[in-house]
Formats: sequence, structure tokens, C-alpha cells
Amino acid sequence: MTIDVASESATEAPVADATETTAVTTFADLPLDPALQAAVAELGYERPSPIQAEAIIPVLEGHDLLGQAATGTGKTAAFMLPMLQRLADRRAEAPGRRGVFGLVLAPTRELAMQVNTAAARYGEGLGVRTLAVYGGAPIGPQLGALRKGVDVVVATPGRAIDLINRGGLKLDELEIAVLDEADEMLDMGFVEDIETILDATPDTRQVVLFSATMPRRIEKLAQSYLREPVTVRIKREEVAEGTAPQVRQNAYLVPRSHTTAALGRVLELERPRSAIVFCRTRADVDAVTEALTGRGLRAEALHGGMDQEHRGRVVERLRSGRTELLVATDVAARGLDIDLLTHVVNHDVPQTAEAYVHRIGRVGRAGREGVAITLVPPSKRYMLGAVERLTGQKITVASVPSLGNLRTARLARTRAELVAHLTRAEEATAEAAAEAPSDEVRAMISELAHEYDPLAVAAAAVRLAQDAAGAPADEEEIPVISPNPTSRGGASVRGPRGSRPERGPGRERGAGDRPPKAGTARLFVAAGRSAGIRPQDIVGALANESQLSGRDIGTIQIHERHALVEVPESAADEVLRELRGSTMLKGRRANVRRDRDRIR
Repeated sequence: MTIDVASESATEAPVADATETTAVTTFADLPLDPALQAAVAELGYERPSPIQAEAIIPVLEGHDLLGQAATGTGKTAAFMLPMLQRLADRRAEAPGRRGVFGLVLAPTRELAMQVNTAAARYGEGLGVRTLAVYGGAPIGPQLGALRKGVDVVVATPGRAIDLINRGGLKLDELEIAVLDEADEMLDMGFVEDIETILDATPDTRQVVLFSATMPRRIEKLAQSYLREPVTVRIKREEVAEGTAPQVRQNAYLVPRSHTTAALGRVLELERPRSAIVFCRTRADVDAVTEALTGRGLRAEALHGGMDQEHRGRVVERLRSGRTELLVATDVAARGLDIDLLTHVVNHDVPQTAEAYVHRIGRVGRAGREGVAITLVPPSKRYMLGAVERLTGQKITVASVPSLGNLRTARLARTRAELVAHLTRAEEATAEAAAEAPSDEVRAMISELAHEYDPLAVAAAAVRLAQDAAGAPADEEEIPVISPNPTSRGGASVRGPRGSRPERGPGRERGAGDRPPKAGTARLFVAAGRSAGIRPQDIVGALANESQLSGRDIGTIQIHERHALVEVPESAADEVLRELRGSTMLKGRRANVRRDRDRIR
């Protein structure tokens, strides 16, 4: 049985108006225990969202269920309330039962913690014992809690496998298994772990699978592990006339090995006020963040390896304008609602057209304009056609900006800043001419103009201003891929005249080994990529162990076995004294010294 329901809400609120196709109009209509009804009422929920209204009854009746709905439509309550109700029923039938009743698999520890919090809140009146287990936390306390007895376990797949192998997580009495955000778990490579876990459960267990998108891989998984499931699909909300998203969609064709370098150029030209850059993996997020900060852009990483407090600080900095760019995985960005977001950038082409639509739906809301940018290798150009067929909108395809484009854009920005400064100066002079008998800058320029050509003086000043602003060197050309190919392969690649496309990703991982900027000293840190070091690790260590703030720390370059970080020259010696020659990175001490070996 398949149920298609039109969603009336795309917000995070778990309550939505019921539709005409929904028989359940209030939570009071659901056959839930009074303790669950009280918990729902205390949280202020009155009417179920469409996914809740259509999913709760089938799950209560013991049916397997395949549910498709966007993030923020109330999926957690859609599976957790009936799971807890079935647990209450089983307790009444078998009071002495001790084994794990329900298992929820989630892609990240952050989502696992959120689901566990909801389970504990809903089940408090029933005395339900819940536990979240995930990697990155000590396994001993988790094993201890399982030995004492747990009713509902919320787990990331990797930690669940570890606990099963240690004999701590026993699933022989499991009655219901839930796969939450199944598409994300498959994208993260957890398909074999999921199959291993489900194979360790009884054949009689019930399986509930929820996913924001429904690619072929999800359907194949459902065919293997779900028995005659009820299928519920919540359609996207219809947008009122006049409020449809106004999203400019651009795609840039670029060889895969030059993707990050191309991203830096595109962002420099676009100058987004507030943007999310989507990457496929945590490692990609860290590498891209490093490269963007190396260009002087204010970028911060966000992925499932970060705790909730850190995530909150990062998102708040984006909302307040202190950060321009948030580099994130799909999972980490789910649930984020940033009203003033201007750009969404796909560093990697999304796996499906539906995932693309889900990403770009974050901009262009309520009639505001937004921009969606995708970097596309030639082998993935076919995905653009799939997106255009799904959305009915055209995507403009172009070549990556050249060095000439960058120089022209930088000069245009400098000119605009000069015009604005001159206008302000003229206004100030007109208002306070009597109070400003001399201007040292004007006097200096006048003196230089008597010795040199005024145009040469102005040109030199502009070059010095651009150098001081820290504009990246960008000496490397990126091979051009024609957006209007004549070949059957979908694109033709050519390098700059007289050059060959460079192979390998080594050139795109940051700023390179260049001298420190004027007024800064460069410190050598004896730990790098091989130790899992990221720019934020170094910023956090220096800010915690010295008097520097995050703003004081300049360009950070991460190499395989070492890192280089720029700090104010005036503070360098004091920082080294405070660190006493080393600092803690990833739980280990790493030596820190001046980078004397690379002074040119």
C-alpha cells in the first residue's frame, strides 16, 4: 500500500495542519498510552504532521514501513511514539522482559543524540530506558549501561557493530528496527554495516525505514529487509504564487582535481554574504575549509564529528555575519534554517537530483533571490540534465573563471572602494574645511606627484592596497572545459595556451609554501594531515593555551607531517613562551617553534 500526502509544512515544527487525505486530525485520535498523550500535550503538540498522521497507525499495527519525507516534518515522533506504545503493550504482556526492544540507526552521533533525547522525553512517563551509542565517546560506559538493561538503543552503525562484536549489544529479542535518514547512511558508506546489523536481528522483527530521498539503493535495501511495507510519501509543499523561490542556478565545468581551486575563484567572484558549501565527506569538509581560509575567506567547517555546542557556535557566527561560509556535509546541515542565506554551493555534485533540490531549497525563500552553484566534472555533467528534468528549470553552464576574470573583478572592487572613499572624503572636506588645515596623506601624494607621474603613483598605491588585502596569488591556470561541447563525451578540456593540464590534487590543498604576510611571524607545528590535524584544531589550541584570539590567527597551511600558522609578529615570542615549545593537538603534544627554516 502506498500513501501520497501533500505536505503543508517544511519547517522544523512537528505539528502541521491535517490534510483532507488524513483520517487522524489530532493526537487524541491516536491509540496512545495516557503517559504518551501527556508527554505530547506537554510539548505543545496538538495535531500530527502528515508523516505522523500516516505512519503512526501502520507502525502501531506492526507493519513494516517505508517513509519518504523531508527533514523537519516530524519523522522522529512518527516512529518513536508507536515504538514506545508497542513497548508498553509488550511490558503488559511480559512484565519480566529485559532485552533491547527497539533499535534506531542514525548516520551521525549528533542525530543519534537528538533522537535519544526525544525518546527519553516521550517515554519518561512510561519509565523507558534509552541509550545513545556512537563513536568518539568512551565505549566502557556504553557497555555498562547495556549490561544494566536498556529498552531503546539509538546508535550510529559503526558503534553498533563494535558493541555487537563485544557482546554488549544483544539483539536476539529485538522487535522493531528503525533506519533514520537512510539515504545519508548509504551515502556515508554504511550499507554493509546496516546489512550486518539487520542480519543479527530476529526474522520476526519489524523494520521502519525513513529517508528524505528515495534513490534506487534505498529501494533495493527495502526489498531485501522489509516485508510488504506500507509506503508513505510526503510530497513537497506547494508554494503560493508570488513567493516561489527565485534561485539563479549556475554550474561550472571543472576537472575533478581542480575542484577546490575552482571553488575559491567562484566564491571570490560571487562574494556571497552568507553561504553553505556542501561536501560529500568529513575529510572533504576539512580540506575545503583549509583551502578557503588559505585564500583569506572566512570559512568554518561543520560535520558530524563536532559536538552540539561547537555546532551552535558555528551556526551563530554565520547568522551574525562573523562568518561568510559554512562548509558542511548534508547530514550536519540538516535542520539548519538560516533566513538570510544567499548562496548554496555544491563542491560535489549531489548523488541524486532530489538531493540537489533539497540543498538549493535553502535559498530563495519567501520571494527573495538566491544563488545555487555546482562544480561539475565532465563525467557528471549528465546529472545536470536529470536536475533540469526534475525542476523544469534551466541551469546555466559556464567555464571556470580565468586568472584574467579574477584580475578584472579585483580591479573593479578596488575602483568601487576608491570611489566610495573619495566621495566620503569630499563630503567630509565640505563639512569641515575650516577644521582641517592640512591632510598628511594629501601632502604626501602631492609631494610624490612632483617627483613621479601621478598615474604611476596611483597605480603603485592600488597594487600595495591589493597586496595588503591578502588577495591570493592564483598563479595556476585551471584547464578550461567548454560549456558547449562538440564531442560525444559531453565536454572538451583544454589548458591555457602553451601548457598542459596538471595532474593530481596536490596543488589545490591550500595556499602553498609562501612567505608570511608583512607584520606576521610563521610558526611551525610538528603535526599535520597524517595526524588528522585540521585548521580548527590549531586555532582552538592556540586560543586556549595562549592569549591569542581566533581573529589574531592568520593563514594556516596543513601539510602531511607539519603545519604552518601565521600569528602577529609582536605576539610570536609571547605565544611560544606560553606554549613552552609544545601544544596539545588531538590528545598529543606537538612541538611548536618559529619557522626559521623557511624564511626567505
